[in-house]
This record gives sequence, C-alpha cells and structure tokens, in this order.
Amino acid sequence: MKYALLALKVVVFLLLFGFAMHNSQTVTMNLFLGYAWNTPLIVLVLVFFVAGALFGLLASLVFVMRVRRELLALKRELRHKSSHAPEPVQPLDGVVTSSDLPI
Repeated sequence: MKYALLALKVVVFLLLFGFAMHNSQTVTMNLFLGYAWNTPLIVLVLVFFVAGALFGLLASLVFVMRVRRELLALKRELRHKSSHAPEPVQPLDGVVTSSDLPI
C-alpha cells in the first residue's frame, strides 16, 4: 500500500510538471489604472489557485470557530449540570424477600 501511494504521488507530480511545462508561455494580465503584469501562465494559475485556497480556508475558519464556541458552551453547561446534579438513586438488586411479597 505504501508503494502504491508513492507511485500515485509520482504520477500526479509528473502530470502537474508536464502541465506546467506546456503552459510556460508569457501572458499579460491587465490591471486597473493601466498596470499590466507579464508572467508565465502557470505562475498566474498558481497564484489564483493559492488565493482561492486561502479564501476557502478563511470561509471555513468562520464556521469552525462558531462550532468550537458552541462546543465549549455545551461543555460548560454539562459541567455545570453535573456539579449540581442530585445523588443518583441506588438501583434495586432484584432480590425479592418474603417481607416484600404482598399477602
């Protein structure tokens, strides 16, 4: 299994490397106010991929922080309830004596 995973990683790397080599031509990205950025296409693709990944992480971070805050509140509530809980009732042992039987 370890070798199969390593082989898969090598194949993915070679495919991405080949993609980068085939997209090495220079492109111009026109920005506002007359600015332009001349760079290889693969660099531009990589920049926008990283920016998208960062925006996705930022968006999920908001959700994770909300869930973590809710979890801490629930743990605090559980701790509070368990410290103020009445003594548990001892269960019956299930043995019936003659004094327990109705006459």
